[in-house]
Amino acid sequence: MFKKKKAAATPIAAVNTYVPVDTDFVLKDNVDDLEIDTNFKAQSFWKEVSYRFFRKGSAVFGMIMILLITVMAIIGPSMNNYTYSGQILAEKSLAPRVPGLENLGIFDGSEKMNTVNGVQVVNNYKDKGLDDTYYWFGSDNFGRDIWTRTWHGARVSLIIAVVAAVIDMIIGMSYGLISGYFGGKTDMVMQRILEIANSIPRLVIVTLLLLVFKPGMLTIIIALMLTEWVGMSRIARAEMLKLKEQEFVLASRTLGAGSFHIIFREVLPNIIGPIITQVMFSIPTAIFTEAFLSFVGLGIPVPQCSLGSLISDGFNSFTTHPYQIVAPILVMAFLMLSFNLVADGLREALDPKMKGM
Repeated sequence: MFKKKKAAATPIAAVNTYVPVDTDFVLKDNVDDLEIDTNFKAQSFWKEVSYRFFRKGSAVFGMIMILLITVMAIIGPSMNNYTYSGQILAEKSLAPRVPGLENLGIFDGSEKMNTVNGVQVVNNYKDKGLDDTYYWFGSDNFGRDIWTRTWHGARVSLIIAVVAAVIDMIIGMSYGLISGYFGGKTDMVMQRILEIANSIPRLVIVTLLLLVFKPGMLTIIIALMLTEWVGMSRIARAEMLKLKEQEFVLASRTLGAGSFHIIFREVLPNIIGPIITQVMFSIPTAIFTEAFLSFVGLGIPVPQCSLGSLISDGFNSFTTHPYQIVAPILVMAFLMLSFNLVADGLREALDPKMKGM
């Protein structure tokens, strides 16, 4: 018997062979199908930060108040014919008087005086025949315009606080980053130096500085510079300890980058958020410190003035002429409150962990 020969199998590849053409490859426009949020994709980091910041009403209010007080500190002293140091003894201790508002019965130059016969309402403008004289915040015991002195004092306090905060940021940030990056014995020695600097009371440092320098803006700035950088240093060191083992730092070190290049070009941009927040918190602290030093007589010398010296002068006349202390206290209170509100808003806006809060 003869076996039937099987037919040779036809290769599958030969049957299904297909030669592609150019029309087979067409890009599919499926953006709508994927539902990509192009608006979120296009937003930069700082644009997202500004969006979250301006959504917080208290932070916006604080920023507006800071801008308003800053503008008034610049143009306020030149809005009338008085100077911050000019004295007119014939016009001393005059209550606030504002054109237009005096017709409404407010700010008309009258004040209540406690006498042996009881409370009496007096108007020194009328008693002295000063019909065309106006002091918007009143005048002090030496005949100086409190309006001009208040805004000039706000200018001095802002300059001292901002300059001291910037210097503290540079010193504290550099100190903390270097200490945290190198670690080991370097970190131990630098932290012991920091603890010694932090243990010396601020009042002692200012008193010693007054033996070398004359009282003034420079002395206060140096005093703040020597004491207020500690907090910034600790924040910078903590951030460095958290980031120095990250992959991007290891990659830079592998490519041959130097230590200071890694510290200031790689790590520093990644911690700019906490640094900015700490600077904003340190400004009201510096304003309060300057006011305290001026209040105890270790600050701005006469005839210069700051908010602290104005509060000190008004405190001496608080029982007889309380209006003399109201204006500088309100300006300093709003200034400190506004900086704290802005700092709180920046902290929430710059912290990615607080996006959903």
